[in-house]
Parts: sequence; structure tokens; C-alpha cells
Amino acid sequence: MVRGTGMSMQVLGRLGTVIVLFVAFGTSLIFGQGGTATILGVVHDTTGAVLPGVTITVKHVDSGLTRTVVSSEQGGYVAPFLPVGPYELSTTMPGFKQRVRSGINLVVGQQAQVDLTLEVGAAAEQITVSEEAPLVAATTSSTSGLISEQAIKDLPLNGRSFDQLLTMNVGVSNSSTNTLNNGWTAFSVAGKRPETNRFVINGIDYIGGNAPGLFITPSGAGGQLLGVDAVREYNVLQHTYGAEYGKRAGGQIAIVTSSGTNQWHGTAFEYLRNSALDARNFFDQTTSTPPFKRNQFGGTLGGPIKKDKLFLFGNYEGFQQRLALSQLAIVPDNCARQGLMSTVSAAACGGPVPNLKTRILPFVNAFWPAPNGNEYLVNGQGSGAAQYFSNAPQAVRENFGMLRFDYVVSNKDTFFANYTNDHGRRDVSQPDPNFVQVSNLHPQTFGLQETHVFSPSVLNSATVGISRSWSTLVTNPAASIPSNLIFLTGGNPGSIIIGGGATTVVASAYTAANGTNPSPTPMTCISPKASTPGAWAFGCSASTRTRLGRLRRPPEISRIRRCWRCFRISQAK
Repeated sequence: MVRGTGMSMQVLGRLGTVIVLFVAFGTSLIFGQGGTATILGVVHDTTGAVLPGVTITVKHVDSGLTRTVVSSEQGGYVAPFLPVGPYELSTTMPGFKQRVRSGINLVVGQQAQVDLTLEVGAAAEQITVSEEAPLVAATTSSTSGLISEQAIKDLPLNGRSFDQLLTMNVGVSNSSTNTLNNGWTAFSVAGKRPETNRFVINGIDYIGGNAPGLFITPSGAGGQLLGVDAVREYNVLQHTYGAEYGKRAGGQIAIVTSSGTNQWHGTAFEYLRNSALDARNFFDQTTSTPPFKRNQFGGTLGGPIKKDKLFLFGNYEGFQQRLALSQLAIVPDNCARQGLMSTVSAAACGGPVPNLKTRILPFVNAFWPAPNGNEYLVNGQGSGAAQYFSNAPQAVRENFGMLRFDYVVSNKDTFFANYTNDHGRRDVSQPDPNFVQVSNLHPQTFGLQETHVFSPSVLNSATVGISRSWSTLVTNPAASIPSNLIFLTGGNPGSIIIGGGATTVVASAYTAANGTNPSPTPMTCISPKASTPGAWAFGCSASTRTRLGRLRRPPEISRIRRCWRCFRISQAK
């Protein structure tokens, strides 16, 4: 009896596990992480009765890819994991006329409801209907905002950063002004914090490159998300999205890159922006407008290597900018630079500063520039501080590239590989112009996806990829500083704060000389991977998604690795 009870409990436990798995896998009704779409619908005859056993052929017009599905006993059919783009549907059923439905243009994450009505007649007869599928998703409760291919290509963008179009959606605001030096773009979706958004490019996590290693909006050294010509479209899910989305509590942004078609297409461009017609800022201490020059250039090329089989698409974009930033620094005046007391007259100095450590004077003269503005007075007396106005340039050089390869192996197998590489450097002048902050950013993504059709009702799609972000941040001297004044041998000059600082309640008397050695350099790799139940794919990263009839829930595993290089800090107060 005991053995029998144990066996029964074991069977019940297994049965309960199976039920839980079916519920978990069956509750997810949307798929959009991989940048694909779905066509589904019901086949009727002219009386409204459902028609089982109808063969529906789905054809991707741009690449010639075809997919065949069969309607179920309830007349329903589903064609999942389809690449975005224009499609044509055709039916085959003995005793009924062939019906061709064209004009269907799938967008990322869409579940296009395309119902078909067949008329009785010879199979050789054909009825052609051209009609777009509705964008409103009647099969899901998710709310999303599509940034279409036309919007990306036609709307003007300052800096050609395509993520700016996110604000076209209700509930999305641009909060880039809250970032350090506008170093990257930031968006709040449905009132959530910008760092809670998740960006996915062709099913692979797309993370921003920054020295602190924060999960931010993807961007490059210029604070822009380059590659507008490489992006076909993207979709924004704000809330109430399915269980297959996650990792972040904010918006889910799925990006799909452009791919080659059966025709060769190419573009080339050059954009120039400068200060020739700009007015001088009220705070600029110059006789003319500080210089500003921005160049953006590049091109695209895509087409067939072998018609209906092999396709290639590539994009390059360069970004170069020099922007003079007007800044005011508080520096030691001419008397303080000599170790003397300041007086009412700027032309004369008083006696030596009491208890002065004269060894600080070489640092004062090397770490701060000589003043070029008025002296600060306290009760009519010189304070030892004066103004220094500068228009040091902020320089940015960035290069972005994308390459995509598509291969239609057969009607049952398709494959694509996609690689993006963004490498840039940003030099930002500091309030103390004797120093410049240098940041190198290098985000990359690489993804592979293979889709295999086992039968009209069983299909598997596997995605393998890696997202890597590498960056450095260091404040270098912009002026010549003798080697004997460097705090740590072999490094950069240190940081000097006089009269207070961040660790005290007293404000610094002078603009801080913030020289630093290389800061922590994180390399963040996010490697999504998953598999069909019972067949986990191990490796750097993989993601496999399975659809069995109406059963769908893609399991996913992510491996996140962060590496920090050693660094040294030297500071004096």
C-alpha cells in the first residue's frame, strides 16, 4: 500500500508538472522579440462555414521565401516567425477557386488577422484581392506603437538618431537633458525610468556603451543612435505585454534591420551643419560665433547574391563634430599664482601668504590657466580668485557599420546573420580648460537566426547572439604639465581641490582640476539563450523558440558578464 501510494503521488506530481508547463507555455500569445511577425486567420466558404484542410501558401515578395500551412478542423491557420515586409497569400482546395490575397505588409511584432473566403468552382479559376491587413491587433491586449519604415526614412532627424522617433508614441518623453553632458539619449516610457527600457535588435539585447556600465539607451560617442538607414522599422510595447517580454520593467523596443531583396539598391549621403548662420550666444565671451561643424556621411548597398536564395545588405555612417563650448572657470588670480596676497588693485600684489607651502605653487600654475577675466572681490579686497572664459572645442569622431546576410535554404529552412559595430571617441572640454575628458565607446551586436519547418503545424526558430559594450573614461591634461607634478608615476596628473569639495559641506574656492587616470572600464556582454523544452542549447548565447500548434512560450536564458579593468585615482585637497 505504501509503495502504491508513493507511485500514485509520483504520477500525480508528474501530471501536475505537465499541467503547469502547458498553462505557462500556452498563456503567451505574442511573439515579437525576434523581430518577426505572424499571419493568422480563419478560412470560410461563402455560406460562412469553416473549411478545414485548406493549403495556404505564404510568399515573401522581396525574397521569394514561401511557407505552407494547412487550416485546422476549426478552419484556423497560423504562419508564425515570418520576416517583416510585403506578402502574398494563395489557397489550394479541391472544389474551390484559388484565392490570392496581396497587399499584406507585415511589421515587427504584428499578428495580422487575414480571414479568407473561398468560392465553389474549378481550382484553375483564380480570384485576386489586394487589401492591407489591419494594424490593430484584435488577438492581443498589448498596446504598441509602430515606427514604420516610411517614418524612419522620411521624417527629418537632427543628428540622424532614429530613436528620437520614439516620442511619436503617446506616453513617451525625451529626457536626454538629464544625462551627463547629453552623453546619450534617454526616454521615459509610460512614466518609467529610462534605464528600465529594453532594446532588442533582431532578437538580441541591444545595450548602450558607457563607462559606468549602466543599462542605458543604445548610443554612440556622439550621443546619437546612428544607423537610421540600417533600420527597417521598430515597435514599442509600453505595458500589458506578454510573458515572453521581460528583463526590464519599462518599454520593450524591438528593432528590425533592413535586408537585401531581389533587386540591388544603394544610397550615398553627406550632411553638413555649421555655425555660418548662427548668432553669438549671450554668454559667449567672443567677438564672433564660436565654431561649430558637423559632418555626417555614409551609404547603403543591398541586393541578391543569388536570386531568391542569398541576399546581402550593408550600411556605413560616419559622424564628425567639433563644437566650441563657452565655459567660465574660477582660477587663482595673478597674485595667488605667485604666493602673494591680493589687494584692491589688480596691478599690485601684497605680501606673502601666511603659512603658505611654496611647493603648491608649481601645481597652481600648471593645473590652472592664467585668468583672462575680472577678479572676484570680497568687501573691496581681492579674494585670490579670478575669471577665466574659454571656448574649448568638444570633438567627436564616430563610425557605425551594419552587415546582414540572409539565406533561404529551402521552403523549410531560412537563416540570417546580422552584425553591428559602433566605434567612437568623444573629447569633452572641462570647466578647467587645462583638462579634457576622453571617452571611447565601442558597442557591438552579433546575431544568428535559423528557422526550420518540421510540418505545417510544427515550427522551430533558434536565435543565437551576443551584445557587447566596451568603453573607457579618462580625464587627460589638455596643457603641458611637467612630469614631476604627476601624483602617480606613469599616470596622468591627479585632481586638486582647494577650499572644499564633494566630501565636504564647503564649496570649492576654485574650479576643480579634475585630472584622473583611466576609470573603471566595464565590458558588458548580454548573451540571451534558450531552447526547446528538454533540449537546452549551451554556449556563449542562444535563443530557441518553439511553436506547436497554438502552444507557444519561448524559454530564454541570459548570461551577463561584466569585466572591470584596474585603475588608479590620485587626488589632493
